[in-house]
Amino acid sequence: MPRKLSVLFVCSHNSARSQMAEGWLRHLAGDDLDVYSAGVNPGTLNPLAVRAMNEVGVNIADHKAEGVDTYLGKIIVDYLVIVCDKASQTCPRVWPGLRERMFWPFDDPSSAQGSDEEKLEVFRRVRDEIKAKIENWLIEVQQTMTR
Repeated sequence: MPRKLSVLFVCSHNSARSQMAEGWLRHLAGDDLDVYSAGVNPGTLNPLAVRAMNEVGVNIADHKAEGVDTYLGKIIVDYLVIVCDKASQTCPRVWPGLRERMFWPFDDPSSAQGSDEEKLEVFRRVRDEIKAKIENWLIEVQQTMTR
């Protein structure tokens, strides 16, 4: 049986954007892909990211913030998706088996200012932007695979 393709989402702290992207891709692709996320300087999972994803039926509460060293040289990464500017500058460029390195910059919802509700609105917007990007990417990947 052939190996499943793997996707690694990377951001600075692996606390929000990459975690939401991992959650969305697992939700949308099911068991078709191996999906991971990591941070260049991992922090802790942002509770507002968990809350925003729970609102749409995607549970990421059990996710842990991990560093890129958790995966570098230990798994084959077919698609490396960097979701923030800082990680784009500091993420390792060489990954065993890499098919494609992609840069999908999203605003950092963790830097939102205001009340909890105002911050949550930013998380919701970024959550929805990530979902739309992943849905479009899945269509592209499926078209490539069937050629």
